[in-house]
Amino acid sequence: MSATAVQDFDLSEAEFRQISDLVYEYCRINLHDGKKDLVRARIAKQLRAGGFASTEQYIQHVRGDRSGRALVMLVDSVSTNLTSFFRESKHFDHLREKFLPNLIVQKRAQKRCRMRAWSAGCSSGEEAYTLAMVLSEALRKQGAWDVKILATDISTRVLDIAKRGTYPKSCLRDVPQQLLGEYFASAAPSPDARPGEQATYSVTSPLRNLVAFRRLNLMDSPWPFSGSFDFIFCRNVMIYFDKPTQERLVDRYWESLEPGGLLFTGHSESLTGIKHRFRYVEPTIYAKQ
Repeated sequence: MSATAVQDFDLSEAEFRQISDLVYEYCRINLHDGKKDLVRARIAKQLRAGGFASTEQYIQHVRGDRSGRALVMLVDSVSTNLTSFFRESKHFDHLREKFLPNLIVQKRAQKRCRMRAWSAGCSSGEEAYTLAMVLSEALRKQGAWDVKILATDISTRVLDIAKRGTYPKSCLRDVPQQLLGEYFASAAPSPDARPGEQATYSVTSPLRNLVAFRRLNLMDSPWPFSGSFDFIFCRNVMIYFDKPTQERLVDRYWESLEPGGLLFTGHSESLTGIKHRFRYVEPTIYAKQ
């Protein structure tokens, strides 16, 4: 499919429904009618990249691929990934000023110097690395701690970026200067860099080693890990799910948290109208009873 053909590409209502059903069945992302223009643009790129003559041919390809890779690529193509360092900063303030100081005292008293966190829907890694910085600063001069952040996403494309841990300078504008100097190193320009191209910075090894990036479909059952978390960030993820899916997911998060652990949701999200066992702490922050 040529670039001109992509511009003229039309996605019929029936084709949109078939694609929506495929995505929903796989990962429960709800591509409602308001997403049709986005899906149209993303599918046009898939047709061009794969040399498909029609949307129907592409859909049959996805359905017939027993390896599942075509379906993963479809989900990658329609996923929206928007994130930044220290995004929705009040959550990190709550961790730093209220939750972590108390948790550190409690764990020290129990002789359990171990911290576990989960960035669910980590996108290109900024949230997970922000959590790593906040934990590192909170535990500075606190002796040896066993710290690990699990960072998961369904998109292989953004996970590749996250694992590289290299970002243009413009992406680091909300990182305090002291933390920038502590946890990032200027990256060497690539051999094919063009004049005037932005400088890039890479996450340093000590910070990178705190984060384990894994691909995960949140609808998988059971989840392929054991143990429980002190807090979970699942922000601006549940907006893509319908209410029954949100309810099941929130219940699974409750089961995955330590007693007293926190669930952080996005500022455009709420557990209102969802049956759950969490205690409200403040907007978009919930505690396991």
